[in-house]
Amino acid sequence: MKQDTHSFVVEKLKVKVYPDRRAMGKAAGEAVAAKMREILHTRKELFMVFASAPSQEEFLEELRRSEGIAWNKITAFHLDEYIGLPGDAAQNFGHFLRVRFFDKVRPGKIYYIDGMAQDLEAECNRYASLLMNHPLDIACVGVGENGHLAFNDPPVADFYDPLPVKVVDLDPISREQQVHDKTFPDIESVPRKAITLTIPTVFSAKFICCMVPAPTKAEAVKKTLEDPISTSCPATILRRHENATLFLDKDSARLIRPGKGN
Repeated sequence: MKQDTHSFVVEKLKVKVYPDRRAMGKAAGEAVAAKMREILHTRKELFMVFASAPSQEEFLEELRRSEGIAWNKITAFHLDEYIGLPGDAAQNFGHFLRVRFFDKVRPGKIYYIDGMAQDLEAECNRYASLLMNHPLDIACVGVGENGHLAFNDPPVADFYDPLPVKVVDLDPISREQQVHDKTFPDIESVPRKAITLTIPTVFSAKFICCMVPAPTKAEAVKKTLEDPISTSCPATILRRHENATLFLDKDSARLIRPGKGN
């Protein structure tokens, strides 16, 4: 391990800090690839969900390059989708994953959320049924600037949500983040609603790998690790998961209080 890389544990959450986002992405990709190979050594299929965001690009690039993965045995989902954004729009989350990742690794099955569905409740139920029949092994996620997991922003997040998948109103901070990420030119262009996997659905994954680079995420990372566990920062729930790892770069980790790590 590099000298300027360090790791520590907060409650049950394993935290690994790397010198830059490329090193973070490489480490996360290697870790997920190793877990995939391990599971497929004893199983004929593997169920995964992926986040769609610029923060995931280095990780996805590394995972795409990984060898020895039987992608034809993978069933893939994605965490969330804007409502009212066509499937071929550059900002569409399914499109993001398809172009950058799925078209290259070619999973055996891919299930997309349809944000253009006429009946949104029926679409949530359809996706929930698919997830029920394909219980998640690995969730590859990020954390938003407001601490969200998927699009479970603080105003709508529920650690005991009865719904596996739901329609949500997007928090202004989440919408502003899309502008910061340069995926939309201004906040008025960002959709106001989305379909998202709920926190219990994400938390149900046997393994969670969470990739959070960049200085814009530093405050959210600090809250994730140091605030009380509550929906005011939904990502704090990761500290209760039995097999979750948070991958950071030095920029996103810059506000963590001194004395953490080794």
